[in-house]
This record gives sequence, C-alpha cells and structure tokens, in this order.
Amino acid sequence: MSTDGRKWLWYLAKLLEGVGMVVVLVGLMMSIGLGLDGESLKSQSYEGYGLAWGGGMFVFGWILERILGTR
Repeated sequence: MSTDGRKWLWYLAKLLEGVGMVVVLVGLMMSIGLGLDGESLKSQSYEGYGLAWGGGMFVFGWILERILGTR
C-alpha cells in the first residue's frame, strides 16, 4: 500500500477513535440528565447505546491502527 493510502487510513482510524469517545460521552451525559429527571430505564438505554456505538467505533479505529502497524 502506498504511503498516501496508509496516511489516509491512519487519519480515518484516529477519526473513528475520537468520534467514538465523543459518542460515549454524549450517551453518558444524556443518561445522567435523564437519570436526574427520574427516567431510569430510558437513561440506561441511552447509556447502553452510547457505549455500544461509541465503543464499537473506537475499537474499530484501534484495530485499524494495529493493522497498519502504527500502534
């Protein structure tokens, strides 16, 4: 693979990691807000979705980085 292709994939991996962390944080903040309003089941669903989607994106970016050999 050319160096330009590897560089592009590295940026994609970092973007996925960053967006994944933001999604986890947003899910957590929404969960806290709903929990304080007394909607515990809805709160847990937002937290679960945030962790699943954000964690999935982060792990995919991390694996992509490992495949490229930059981590």
